[in-house]
This record gives sequence, structure tokens and C-alpha cells, in this order.
Amino acid sequence: MKRFIYPSSIETARALTLHLIKLLNDEPEKVFHIAFSGGSTPALMFDVWANEYSNITPWERIKVWWVDERCVRPENSESNYGMMRMLLLDVVPIPHSNIFRIMGENKPADEAVRYSHLVRKNLPVENDMPVFDIVLLGAGNDGHTSSIFPGQEHLLTSSEVYEATYNPNSGQSRIALTGQPIINAEKVIFLIMGKEKADVVSEICMSGDTGPAAYVAHHAREVELFLDQSAAAKLK
Repeated sequence: MKRFIYPSSIETARALTLHLIKLLNDEPEKVFHIAFSGGSTPALMFDVWANEYSNITPWERIKVWWVDERCVRPENSESNYGMMRMLLLDVVPIPHSNIFRIMGENKPADEAVRYSHLVRKNLPVENDMPVFDIVLLGAGNDGHTSSIFPGQEHLLTSSEVYEATYNPNSGQSRIALTGQPIINAEKVIFLIMGKEKADVVSEICMSGDTGPAAYVAHHAREVELFLDQSAAAKLK
């Protein structure tokens, strides 16, 4: 598990964006399947990417997938797709055919099946699971990741690629990439920022499999953490 720590959130967002671009440039013949998380943390990175680094990004070689989605229409302010579209996808010259959204307006169980089939159809498969090149994750204060919350640990070992789930705090329905395809990815990158995340960062780095984010971090093939100093404050 590699840690990259930066003084501020904006510097962390810039560093991760440049890191992703370098990974793309290191394999110039390859098309990258990248699963992006929603929530507030990646919003800063999307904004930085669109406004500072769009012209040096090989957009035609990025296939955009989602880690999770709230079960709302795309124009809803809580839509992960809608947020990324507004901040990044509508701003940069990425081919529309490279974008594969989770349809949050559909019936959750049916959409989880549809999206799982779409992923399996388009990605290579190993260990009976699709292989993303990069899965970009966040972590909640409670240790959840990919809308897999504490108490939903069965999703970490599910044989399904995506499953319908829910936020136990709000009851909101969600669709989540399960633990096994995350662990099966070539690279898992956590982007975690803010002093309120210091405890969960410490848990991920220094504990056992105490929550969904920690479980993923300890079992995935290759894990990198991009942190600001506030999130890393409790690391030794």
C-alpha cells in the first residue's frame, strides 16, 4: 500500500490527476477502463482535471465507468453521473461512446444486472470477474466505500459484479460495485481528504479488516492512497 500525502486538498487533486495522466501515457497503445466514485471528494479532482489538464489528457483512450450510483435521475443533484458530467465530461473532448453510466432512474435490482452484464461484455475477465484497469475509490467517515456500508459485508464477497444496496443512514437506494471486482482490478486508488477522514485513514492503514474500505485496501492487488495532510494526520 503506497501513500502519497500533500499539503492541501487542491494539491492532492492535482497530484492524482497528473498521476492518472502519467499512467495513460506510460502505455500509449492501451485503452483504460476506469471506474470512478461519486461523492464530494472527487468533485474537486474533476474540476481541476477539466480546467487545468484537459489538453494533455488522451481522452479517446479512457472508458468511463462508475463505482456506484444513487438511484436518482441523472439531472438530480445527487446523481454521481450528473456531477461528473457537469464538472468534467461535458467540458472535455471525450467521445460520448466512451461513457457508460449507471442508470439510476431504473429499478435498482434490474439496473445492477444490466450494468454488470455491460461491464462483463466490455472488460477482460479473470477469476470470473471483470478487470478494471483503475478503480478510484473514496471512503466515508464510517469506513464505507463504493456504497458498501458497515453491516453490508456480504457485498465484499458477492459473486455479482454490481448489486443493489442502500445507505443505512438515509435509506437511499444505491447500486454498488461489489468487493471482488474491486479487489480484482489492476490498481485501486483511494482519494481521501479532510480532517474528518483522519480516523478512517488510520483504520485503512493501521488496522485489520475493520470496515469495507479497510478490507478492500488490504486485499486488492495494488493499492495507492492519495491524501491531504489533514486526512493523514493520525498516521504514524
